[in-house]
Amino acid sequence: MAAIRSARGGIAAIRRAKASVMLSFAALSFATAAHPVAAEPAQPAPFSLVAPGEGFPGGWRHQTLPKVERANRFDLVRDDGGTVLRVRSDASASALAHPLDVDPAGTPILAWRWNVSNPVAGSDFTRKDGDDYAGRVYVLFDFPVERLSVADRLKMTLARAAYGTELPTAAIAYVWGAAQPAGATGPNPYTDRVRMVVVDSGPRRAGEWIEVRRDVAADFRAAFGEAPPRIIGIAVSADTDNTGEGVTALFGDLRFSPRE
Repeated sequence: MAAIRSARGGIAAIRRAKASVMLSFAALSFATAAHPVAAEPAQPAPFSLVAPGEGFPGGWRHQTLPKVERANRFDLVRDDGGTVLRVRSDASASALAHPLDVDPAGTPILAWRWNVSNPVAGSDFTRKDGDDYAGRVYVLFDFPVERLSVADRLKMTLARAAYGTELPTAAIAYVWGAAQPAGATGPNPYTDRVRMVVVDSGPRRAGEWIEVRRDVAADFRAAFGEAPPRIIGIAVSADTDNTGEGVTALFGDLRFSPRE
């Protein structure tokens, strides 16, 4: 009975969940249902190989949500000597997602660079109304449902029935925050199946291109207490639908590589 009560509470929370969490759900559905994992590439398609105005490189697709009034605007622009992705978020939320098939045992290092115009002042991953960020990079994992607890399996079954899609059983969201300092980690305020990692924070480095390298395998182990399963998708976004703020985020190419 306790597991059933927990499951009912879980689906109620998911139904109230904001766009930022559901973006990872939509991205995972795109990565698994629409595209068999075995056929997917081991690297996201580079933005730098496409000229502005030509559309997104193969594999990247805009993910919107029907219950979100405003979607972010995504385009490719020239900046810092090459083509980069621009995300303009104005009281809005949506993501650009890419299905993948990555073995984190062999290529656990995820590198990218980003540049945000300003932090989202109300950003705070401990509060549901603060779950907005100037930049996000989601990494989605193929964590087997049968390895979840009984309560978590019930939550997932109910949530999948409610949304009619495959929802993620594990994801890490790397974010540019405000309330928490760089290096802070914790569960997403809506679901502990999405773990937050604050990579940059506050206004000090806003407007600069920042190079980021994360050991995704180590981050997964720290977040979930075990070795990571295969990576089945990645998504990038900015998110301001809760706070009603505005931000422009730029992303360079994202790439997985072995440890040096």
